[in-house]
Amino acid sequence: MNGVVVDTSVWIDFFAGAELPALVDALERGVVVLPPVVIAELVSGARRRAERRAVAELMLELTIHETPPEHWVRVGTLRRELKDRGLSVSTPDAHVAQCALDRGAPLLTRDQIFARIAEQVPLKLIAE
Repeated sequence: MNGVVVDTSVWIDFFAGAELPALVDALERGVVVLPPVVIAELVSGARRRAERRAVAELMLELTIHETPPEHWVRVGTLRRELKDRGLSVSTPDAHVAQCALDRGAPLLTRDQIFARIAEQVPLKLIAE
């Protein structure tokens, strides 16, 4: 397996104190992969400076999925293909899904949009 890509929805619940065995397992095994937009979403959602700093420090200890220009072309292509099939997806969600697709890795998420994406493309999900 090429890691476990973890979506923002899982991190929000994790930082709120939810029990998330799949995330804990991935963290313990050192296989968590972060899409860069997840870091931005989490830091921007943290209200206190100390929270932002703690989130940023933890995130920087994990593997970040590299996103060269070709990745962003694939993100745009994925959005267009999904839109052509009647599914509108935000650029951040398409980016997260594409990170998992690029790595051939499962996506750990609590967001139902990814289940809808997985109905259209070979996106593997771990529902927490």
